Amino acid sequence: MSNYKTVFFTLGILQIILGIFMLIPVIAQFFYDDIDSSFLGSSIVTIIFGTLFFLSNLDHNKKLNLQQAFLLTALSWLSIAIFGSLPFVFSNLNFSFTNAFFESMSGITTTGSTIISNLEVIPKGILLWRAILQWLGGIGIIVMAITLMPIMNVGGMQLFKITSNDSSEKILPKSKQIALRLIFIYLFLTTLCAFSYKMLGMNLFDSITHSMTTIATGGFSNYNESIGFFNSISIETSAMIFIILGSLPFIAYIKFLNGDKKIFFTDIQIKTFLKVVLISIIILSIFLILNNSAEFNFRSILFNIISILTGTGYVNAQFDNWGGFPIILFIILMFIGGCAGSTTCGIKIFRIQILYSFFVNQIRKIIYPKGIFVLKYDQNPVDDKFIASIISFIYLYLVIFFVITALLSLSGLDFITSISGAATSISNVGPGLGSTIGPNGNFSSLPDISKWILSLGMILGRLELFAILVLFLPSFWKN
Repeated sequence: MSNYKTVFFTLGILQIILGIFMLIPVIAQFFYDDIDSSFLGSSIVTIIFGTLFFLSNLDHNKKLNLQQAFLLTALSWLSIAIFGSLPFVFSNLNFSFTNAFFESMSGITTTGSTIISNLEVIPKGILLWRAILQWLGGIGIIVMAITLMPIMNVGGMQLFKITSNDSSEKILPKSKQIALRLIFIYLFLTTLCAFSYKMLGMNLFDSITHSMTTIATGGFSNYNESIGFFNSISIETSAMIFIILGSLPFIAYIKFLNGDKKIFFTDIQIKTFLKVVLISIIILSIFLILNNSAEFNFRSILFNIISILTGTGYVNAQFDNWGGFPIILFIILMFIGGCAGSTTCGIKIFRIQILYSFFVNQIRKIIYPKGIFVLKYDQNPVDDKFIASIISFIYLYLVIFFVITALLSLSGLDFITSISGAATSISNVGPGLGSTIGPNGNFSSLPDISKWILSLGMILGRLELFAILVLFLPSFWKN
């Protein structure tokens, strides 16, 4: 295992950081006079394990090759989900390990599905920890998507390499400066969001926790009715603004700070993302006006379209009562997701763009057999390797979706719960559809086996499928 010292050294650092964050809810426990040993004990256990990993691998070579990058990516999310479940296990809420792990995995992958049936009576420390998990998951996926995944060549992400001379042998040193900038931007947006919520009527605790889950596009709320609990147009408007800001590629923020002041108006992903939002709102509005005028509420349409597309999962209405077509539209939006390099999940806008351009090119070749058509993305040529990577990703995404649906059905769930549960797990959205896991439901009544299947779908979707599946190929480990 000497070849993987850098992996375990980095895991040790991550666990120490996670253990330190576990001390933050202790402050909330003191403030709200709800003190127990759950977070302190969890912090001690996590820091001890992290320190052991850290100290036993001090002689690492400070380099990370491709195989180690994949292993680190998978183990990071898995270990954080495991140790992140400890506060739930040690709490007085009688969480089983399955429920604790599900809640933790849902948090760190910014999915937002929950097994808690009555959030209003949950201790503030637990509510804060759920928000912290999502906040950490949000910044984690941004850093990984911008620094690691382009070099790992996952699903076409190599299009977003920071420079043209990236080397898989120098991932960590190259990533530090970028990661620090990303953390600064992420922290600034979170603070701005919290201030906005506070000014618009939320109390201090709600504004802090909801700002974390908004920027992370995670969707954990402190109330069963989600953001709809506040019944405030201004709060919902603020939420939509910051959800969109979290859904934009964070590399665009870096470019903006570096002097490209027009990046948010010229970036091809951002423009297409906003077009998808606008078109979806128009389509759903027309449908509800023509077929179910009693359910038409532009405020709810706008909010839920943005929330579902970005994988946030906040709700302010029972949208599964709007009819069959809106359900299909929402599942499609779950699949599409937001921009690459953001906190959002799903297939991602850039893959949809390239797949569309590929189909258009194929049609042109049929019409003009002797023509030469070069596929481009943002004015840059895209070669066959990128196309193959993207098509294989989308194909595998759909295959895994159907497999998860089948497994959930075999575990005893009804059709709408199975298909929406599979969609919400692999797309990391949060609420499903139907009476059980719908907008105002939860996942507590599901069998344990269903929760483990959904947890697997969450980590597969969050880490872009290949980052997990490639680890099970023997050929991958051969030099």
